[in-house]
Amino acid sequence: MKMRTYSKVAPVAMAAAALAAMTVASPASAESAAAVTIRVERAYAETVPEWNTQFTCPTNQVLTGRSHVGDENARTTYYCSWILINGEQVRVSLGDWTSGQKESRSSYTAPADQALVGRSHTGDENGTTSYRAATLSWQGRPVRLTGADWSSQYIESKHTYQADYNRVLIGRSHSGDENGKTRYQHALVIFEG
Repeated sequence: MKMRTYSKVAPVAMAAAALAAMTVASPASAESAAAVTIRVERAYAETVPEWNTQFTCPTNQVLTGRSHVGDENARTTYYCSWILINGEQVRVSLGDWTSGQKESRSSYTAPADQALVGRSHTGDENGTTSYRAATLSWQGRPVRLTGADWSSQYIESKHTYQADYNRVLIGRSHSGDENGKTRYQHALVIFEG
């Protein structure tokens, strides 16, 4: 019997952990440059079995972190966040699942300007992992992701990773078994009007 542990992050508790707002100027037009305030704010966490789960963030949220302790029989926690521009939620439009790849030598980067919203995994390190990405828009206009970078390496069986200030996950790589290395690719959220 599969059990899921759900834990919603309370807005009050998250206020302390929420990332600070960042003001970004839109490209200058002939008349004036408009400024927007972008904030990535953690909204949800869910702990699920690692070995047989297909996880997608709740509506209009994207992945900003993950933690895992143990082997494939242990549990994984996914951290999802809202992206807010001028206090309004960015729309997150889900894409299809990728084809599966062997977990022990997997690497995935979402298409340009798409954020990760889900991961599916079955089995151990010889099992299959796939990902789900999404496009982002605000007031009908595209939201961009820039400055892609990879995290340091973490031992898969004992790590917690959270994307930095106003950044979201766009990729993940893993090699080996639960004692192997995991890295996360992250990018900065921007809006150019």
